[in-house]
Amino acid sequence: MAAGKGPAGQELAEESPGTVKMKFPFPYTPYPIQEEFMAKLYQVLEAGKIGIFESPTGTGKSLSLICGALTWLRDFEEKRRQEEARLLAAELEGKDTTEQSEKGGPEPADSRTASAEPDWITDFVQKREEREAAHRLKEERIRRKKREERLEKIRHNVQLKYASKRRRAEEEEVERLLQLSKDILLNQGESGGLEPLDQGEEDLIPAEYESDEEKMVGSRLSEEEDDDLEEEHVTKIYYCSRTHSQLAQFVHEVQKSPFGREIQLVSLASRQNLCVNEEVRRLGAVQLINDRCMEMQKKKSEKKSVEEEAERKKRRVGQAACPFYSYEHMQFLRDEVLVEVKDIEELVALGKETKACPYYGSRLAIPAAQLVVLPYQMLLHEATRNASGIKLKDQVVIIDEAHNLIDTITCIYSAQVNGSQLCCAHSQLSQYMEKYRKRLKAKNLMYIKQILFLLEKFVTVLGGNVKQNPNTQTVLQAGSQMKSINDFLFQCEIDNINLFKVQRYCGRSLISRKLFGFVERHEAYGALKIRPGDQKMAGLQNFLQSLNEKPKKEGTPQSPPEEAEDGPPKMASPLMHIEGFLTALTTANQDGRVILTRQGTLAQSSLKFLLLNPAVHFAQVLKECRAVIIAGGTMQPVADFREQLLTCAGVGASRIEEFSCGHVIPPDNILPIILCSGPSGQQLEFTYEKRNLPQMMEETGRILSNLCNIVPGGVVCFFPSYEYEKQAYTHWEQTGLLSRLAAKKKIFQEPKRANQVEQVLAEYAKCIKRCSHAGTTMTGALLFSVVGGKMSEGINFSDDLGRCVIMVGMPYPNIKSPELQEKMAYLNKTMPKIAGQAPGRTLIENLCMKAVNQSIGRAIRHREDFASIVLLDRRYARPAVSHRLPQWIRSRAQVEVAFGPAFAALRKFHAEKRSPCESTCVQR
Repeated sequence: MAAGKGPAGQELAEESPGTVKMKFPFPYTPYPIQEEFMAKLYQVLEAGKIGIFESPTGTGKSLSLICGALTWLRDFEEKRRQEEARLLAAELEGKDTTEQSEKGGPEPADSRTASAEPDWITDFVQKREEREAAHRLKEERIRRKKREERLEKIRHNVQLKYASKRRRAEEEEVERLLQLSKDILLNQGESGGLEPLDQGEEDLIPAEYESDEEKMVGSRLSEEEDDDLEEEHVTKIYYCSRTHSQLAQFVHEVQKSPFGREIQLVSLASRQNLCVNEEVRRLGAVQLINDRCMEMQKKKSEKKSVEEEAERKKRRVGQAACPFYSYEHMQFLRDEVLVEVKDIEELVALGKETKACPYYGSRLAIPAAQLVVLPYQMLLHEATRNASGIKLKDQVVIIDEAHNLIDTITCIYSAQVNGSQLCCAHSQLSQYMEKYRKRLKAKNLMYIKQILFLLEKFVTVLGGNVKQNPNTQTVLQAGSQMKSINDFLFQCEIDNINLFKVQRYCGRSLISRKLFGFVERHEAYGALKIRPGDQKMAGLQNFLQSLNEKPKKEGTPQSPPEEAEDGPPKMASPLMHIEGFLTALTTANQDGRVILTRQGTLAQSSLKFLLLNPAVHFAQVLKECRAVIIAGGTMQPVADFREQLLTCAGVGASRIEEFSCGHVIPPDNILPIILCSGPSGQQLEFTYEKRNLPQMMEETGRILSNLCNIVPGGVVCFFPSYEYEKQAYTHWEQTGLLSRLAAKKKIFQEPKRANQVEQVLAEYAKCIKRCSHAGTTMTGALLFSVVGGKMSEGINFSDDLGRCVIMVGMPYPNIKSPELQEKMAYLNKTMPKIAGQAPGRTLIENLCMKAVNQSIGRAIRHREDFASIVLLDRRYARPAVSHRLPQWIRSRAQVEVAFGPAFAALRKFHAEKRSPCESTCVQR
């Protein structure tokens, strides 16, 4: 990045005597709240603190993050360059002085005083450290200069690209001819039948030829022979968000920003998103893609014997080495990525064009990148982070859309296994051990037997028998039990097994991956659902037979594991899934719980590890990073982040900074109303006991009917659950109220299936657009949605798509849930009371209001937008509840005890604001 103005590359403008105001590069004149946001962000990064930033959607949060953070990075690099120059200059100036002092040497021992000795020793050590630092800086400067020259050459030298393409085309042609020759020889062997070789004749057959250059390709990555792999990571910013679409949107904002041409950015993603090998992509399931990729890498680097090569030829083509795993091609892709900012789609297109793997090519770009864009899981999961080559030491991390950060960490480190997976893994591993028993070393055999013992005990504790079909075993004493980790281990009678050693063995031996290959090779389809016709079989032999059995109908293709359509997705090696559960059991006893769920059959029963303290995993990120920014459009209430993530991780209050800004819309563009009663005077309090009353549902229907008469365009109504939405809908259908609503606005319902959401949203938008142009009695559309559903996050109901958002009741979580009860008990035990309220109760309130804030935040998406927000429940008027609303909504909210004044205010608001919609496109 180019240096800016000022002594530290920082553009400054004098605002008034004695104060200095920073100016940030921006694509347009920033709003005052954006300037405040960037200034605070710069301050937090410079001080190396933890910042919690809230900026409502529509206020340009992404651009503020980009311009604020990258301005700091530019200035930081300029300061570092100045410091390097100072150290190098000091080394040159001090070289003569150092040499003279070394020649003169220290005074004789008898003439030195005790107090004088430390002075020259300290001076000598300091000089040596400065020389070593200067030497390192020289080497790093040479490497950096070399890298910059290479990228500049690629940026401006088009001939280099053409030469690389021509070389790739030649390599492809050679590879095609070589494969053609192999296929001809193979076909000849299969058609004519290979004659058995006489004794000693085998030595006459040459092994598979592989040139020295081809051998190097596979070993380059593992041996790290290239200088670029050894280069130190430059100071960088890791930006992570929840979904790939949000990351792509962020990259596009970077491209449009003033830093778009000079920043070195790399986007990271999973193999499922980046793989360009069509044969691997067809596998579909994430775990299967990962496994096949690793297997193909191994085959690229392994040197095979004649027997292994002959066996490989008998297998399908999908087992061959990946043609995209070429180090030279991935180097070229790495440089192309660093030269110009690219999103995931552009990265995949580049991979296809250059015949290089985008997954591994993008990893090669991490050390030199200044901005790394990646999904939550890749940064927050330690094993994934390490495997991806991500180093957080002294770096900056920005976690955007962080309102569900606690839940995300909890989910990442929680694990669940069912009885079917446990039995399947046991049968597969048993067969594996029996087949290779004589070849396995003593320690391998010991650990495999330990894993089998663990699997058997897990099945037993669920009330089943590992030697019988899990689909036919009825489990007695149905219900759920919550256990501490130690109690669970005692109950399973496995407390004498060192799970840390078992976990280490699984990681180093890759036993689950070897088992996957064994299952695939011998067609032991243990990961497939057991077919209905096979469910009557019982006993070990019949069960094992069912795992290996092929379809009996002629012409029926045998389905691979990933093609099973019904039920939850299964993986080819369930042991991989179980390894995650074993790892979870190594968590400290106080930080997690195990839930035993027995229901129906053994296959349906499960063991689930629940993480209670997400701070134990987030602490490592906080410890290593220079600064961490937790940002979102709706971060209220922030107490959860501060207490559960930061304080529990050992972060002091002085290191935590909070920033919340208002909205860019004018104050009169939003009308939030807390409604305490309906048109008939019925008090609105949607507690679990009262909300099912007919009079409560009828009152809600009357409110909707009145509002649909005065609100133009789209109205989005959120219910606390799918069940209550269905119950209200059915009641209104029976009373005729639904038909009255439908006369004014066409009614849409949120689908339960994710693949139907886009279609419903498209129809909803079309209806509103059609009504705005046609002179009909219909005034728009009414959308019934669910809090925490598919439309309460990530969907933008801008302009006419969301002129009014209605929240029915307060969506408290199910307090009878065993997981929630355990979490509450844990917080009550480990944390102090907040304002006299138990931490467990505070958690319930915060979860409810976090869900509310996310839902009502779907409206008001830009400066010119306007909407009304109606909260139907008098409990919202309580100070403890209203205080948890976003500040920009809370400051403008009106509490209306009666329906009449509320209706009048809403009618006046929409009458004054009524205008043609600017946009009726649903944005994601």
